[in-house]
Amino acid sequence: MGSSLLQSPALVGVLFSFVILSLFAEPALGITRHYKFDVKLQNVTRLCHTKSIISVNGQFPGPRIVAREGDQLLIKVVNHVQNNISIHWHGIRQLRSGWADGPAYITQCPIQTGQSYVYNFTIVGQRGTLWWHAHISWLRSTLYGPIIILPKRGIPYPFVKPYKEVPIIFGEWFNADPEAIISQALQTGGGPNVSDAYTINGLPGPLYNCSAKDTFKLKVKPGKTYLLRLINSALNDELFFSIANHTVTIVEVDAVYVKPFETETLLIAPGQTTNILLRTKSQYPSATFFMTARLYVTGQGTFDNSTVAGILEYEKPRNFHSRNSIKKLPLFKPILPPLNDTSFATNFTNKLRSLASAQFPANVPQNVDKRFFFTVGLGTSPCNSNQTCQGPNGTMFAASVNNVSFIMPSTALLQSHFFGQSNGVYTANFPIYPSIPFNYTGTPPNNTMVSNGTKSVVLPYNKSVELIMQDTSILGAESHPLHFHGFNFFVVGQGFGNFDPNKDPANFNLVDPIERNTVGVPSGGWVAIRFLADNPGVWFMHCHLEVHTSWGLKMAWIVLDGKLPEQKLLPPPADLPKC
Repeated sequence: MGSSLLQSPALVGVLFSFVILSLFAEPALGITRHYKFDVKLQNVTRLCHTKSIISVNGQFPGPRIVAREGDQLLIKVVNHVQNNISIHWHGIRQLRSGWADGPAYITQCPIQTGQSYVYNFTIVGQRGTLWWHAHISWLRSTLYGPIIILPKRGIPYPFVKPYKEVPIIFGEWFNADPEAIISQALQTGGGPNVSDAYTINGLPGPLYNCSAKDTFKLKVKPGKTYLLRLINSALNDELFFSIANHTVTIVEVDAVYVKPFETETLLIAPGQTTNILLRTKSQYPSATFFMTARLYVTGQGTFDNSTVAGILEYEKPRNFHSRNSIKKLPLFKPILPPLNDTSFATNFTNKLRSLASAQFPANVPQNVDKRFFFTVGLGTSPCNSNQTCQGPNGTMFAASVNNVSFIMPSTALLQSHFFGQSNGVYTANFPIYPSIPFNYTGTPPNNTMVSNGTKSVVLPYNKSVELIMQDTSILGAESHPLHFHGFNFFVVGQGFGNFDPNKDPANFNLVDPIERNTVGVPSGGWVAIRFLADNPGVWFMHCHLEVHTSWGLKMAWIVLDGKLPEQKLLPPPADLPKC
């Protein structure tokens, strides 16, 4: 009986069809990709200074993750160092997989020495450039790397196919241990020491002492199009970037396609990614070109006023005979905007628009269920009685959202929420607008003290949300790149001064606003975002200037489960780290 069934032509046909369908279905459904991250110490020399840094697999910057939209990723992180570790997959939506998001004490306890954890998530509806980094204390100063998400097989980019793709990661180099720097700052209440250099792909470049050999070189051919995947992983600095004598085309930010536009200079904040097309000159130019990045500064503290440079180098044609070596060629340098050029920053961000095509729609919430107004900015905390503090007027620097400076819990919020054990861990009474309204961008109030707490906002599933984030002039107005975990949001409006609820919403862009995961709240201004609360879990929102996060400019959103099974957070994995 069994043998005759196996020989049945009908069954063979069905089986053959099934195999063929499986082969064609696999790329559409995505595949599972495995990575192993060994977190260990590695000696690295920069600026003639050798130190032991925390790295992944001995690489600095860390290894790149490459996947396609729809793929599942299983990334095993093994901690071989003395520090607690957690890794955040910055910009990945983590739909129902909040356990894999990574911020320590928010969605997981950190991975302790000798322990491991498998981050398990699927990339849904995203393609482009994102990145991964440590999400505990200041460890992301050396623990970071690119995430490259290719479109599904057979789906082209909505722009010309590049000849080559190159990740370019901006970072900061500290000769001292960044953990010691922030630890000292939090102890004294003052501002932390600034970095000693900026880096491109871990290299400071020829404008720094003894760093000519540590220079990133981009070798290109004439008449080709290169896709440069830019990532700002600097701890505390927004950066201007330009390539001398070349115009680039912006085609994507934060893994969302944009309406392409040309520019000679761009602005990129910590946490943000930007994909640009570089069309090289049609003929060999007999020159080399600096690619430089330096600070855009709006605050009043000390800052790293240096410039990182890489070199764009053209391949010589075979028939090109020249006595000049590459060193003798003229070297062109770009002219970057002034350090505090807020008008350039504003004009640049205003040009960013979602593609909003039939294939890549901008699903902006047109109606709003919940409205929030958050002030973001600096403040102070009282100095301990037995101590002298280095903050303003002998206080300690602090930072807050709606005057609440967030206190990190000692156990993970997501676990407490999932098991209904919030008591003593967090409260759900985060203020939805400032408890004491004031002239946010005018003369600051005399009392600059913040309150403290581990507070969250609770959202029912699938509610549409509008959030206004307002900078304050307390201790000086400043731009704040705010990153929201677990969501992309639409930037529907921004402006300077105080947000006016009667006038400003009339100018909101509800057609093709930029969609992203990290947005700059303008210095002395406001930004309006909208999103749909369609991802159950606990989601961190914080300033991506690491010093401000350390001072408390952070909070948590809790999105409740929906009614249907596919609207509920999945249970925690068995290997979830313990506190």
